[in-house]
Amino acid sequence: MPAEWEPQEAVWLSWPHRRATWPGHFRPIPAKFAEIAARISRLEKVRINVAGPLQKRAWALIRKARADVANIELYDHPTDDAWCRDHGPIFVKNDRTGEVALTDWSFNAWGGKYRHYKRDDQVPAKTARSLGLRRFANRMVLEGGSIDVNGQGLLLTTEACLLNRNRNPRLSRAAIERNLQDFLGVKTVLWLGEGIAGDDTDGHVDDLSRFFSPEGIVTAVETNPSDANYRALAHNLEQLRGLRTPAGRRFEIVELPMPRPAFCEGQRLPATYANFLVLNGAVLMPAFRQRRPDAVAADVLAGCFPGRKVIPVDCLELVWGLGTLHCISQQQPA
Repeated sequence: MPAEWEPQEAVWLSWPHRRATWPGHFRPIPAKFAEIAARISRLEKVRINVAGPLQKRAWALIRKARADVANIELYDHPTDDAWCRDHGPIFVKNDRTGEVALTDWSFNAWGGKYRHYKRDDQVPAKTARSLGLRRFANRMVLEGGSIDVNGQGLLLTTEACLLNRNRNPRLSRAAIERNLQDFLGVKTVLWLGEGIAGDDTDGHVDDLSRFFSPEGIVTAVETNPSDANYRALAHNLEQLRGLRTPAGRRFEIVELPMPRPAFCEGQRLPATYANFLVLNGAVLMPAFRQRRPDAVAADVLAGCFPGRKVIPVDCLELVWGLGTLHCISQQQPA
């Protein structure tokens, strides 16, 4: 599995249509997806899973957002929800031949939290057929947001998610590691602990800590001791500082501030700047209408990804669905 900063052919999205994902606040969401698709289209292809009956409306919003329509492709792949990072395929590449293929893992809606997910679980197989790519299927439950890789043999994940009994109760930690090694080409799995407050995925790592280079990890930190995220993020930071590269060196750890707590109808939302998306030549960063925290986070990410423009994207409505930019997307390597 290539690192996210390696060259990409396209980014995949799944068009939003399930109103219950953003209860009472769905109205702006399709236009927000169109805006995000438009931003990506100016840098690379955007491939969107969207059922046929929804395509006319999707095209209208995408054109209104001034996308480069030559870089937009719609695929009649019906979905149950919009979280492409988790139900879509995870792409892999053969470094010797250049062949791109995809891995197809089981999806059970984050441990059976939601009833409807059968169409989501079929997306990887449909993608393989549509693109004519080889498909490697694995019955282990795995969501793309639960892992992050450096493209050189290391994978970062959390115990709270991958070892949760609602995913793979019959698989040991060692068996889970073997599946990741065999299907994603990684050599070493690095484990963190807990996720952030408001996250219904049981602790996806893409809300916490992300590789920005083969030996660099940017990680969310909370400075307010009374905040619900303070203890978990402090523990993860301590764990990261104790990790070593295959050569025995310490990782370069960059601290990424958390936004101020965001709420909707009294519910704490999983707002985090760590849910950024790396593109060819740019980084899309979730922003939350918090002027100084948003700006500080953008500066931190600019330092992590020199040569890439950091583009803040207002995600305050989007995060009411309990995810933002990385959660809705999946990169396809070139």
